Amino acid sequence: MIAFRQVDARYPFLWEGTGQPAGRWHADGEGPAHYFADTPDGAWAEFLRHEEIADPTDLATIRRQLWAVDLGDAPAAAVRLPDAALLGGRETYARCQREAWRLRASGVQRIVAKSAALARGGAHGFIVDDGVQVAAPRDGMVVVMFGAPSGLIGWVAGDAARPGADLLDRVRPLSRQKLKGKRQK
Repeated sequence: MIAFRQVDARYPFLWEGTGQPAGRWHADGEGPAHYFADTPDGAWAEFLRHEEIADPTDLATIRRQLWAVDLGDAPAAAVRLPDAALLGGRETYARCQREAWRLRASGVQRIVAKSAALARGGAHGFIVDDGVQVAAPRDGMVVVMFGAPSGLIGWVAGDAARPGADLLDRVRPLSRQKLKGKRQK
């Protein structure tokens, strides 16, 4: 499986140590945890949501690397939580972290969950059929791998890249408040 991750180009595309700040699926001291999206849209949406970027004029300042990473074919355990927890803001992180910890304690090293950042049907690619056309929308997924990044191979898919402005309307805000005039989804 090829998955996508965007990063600040000053740093490696994967974590090597335990100093990683907590995220939705791991608490402080539980890293490394490597977060991937199943589409480039999902990788960019995670960044936009985390940074609470909703204004198209802010996109011009973004310069990040987009990586395509071969995760291999090992199966991932599906996370079983209600959408309110899976798609919520920071107030839902503790519940997600407990679920990930439970799965890790049972030997799971890879999980898959709905993308909290992308609105339902927010991921789409393109097809060529009488010119370039938008492909059917789909829900975004996040894959999280726990532990050392041994054996993961990545390719730079975009250097000094930024997401397209059309993605902003498909990103779920992180906070419950409206972000810079963006409508809630």
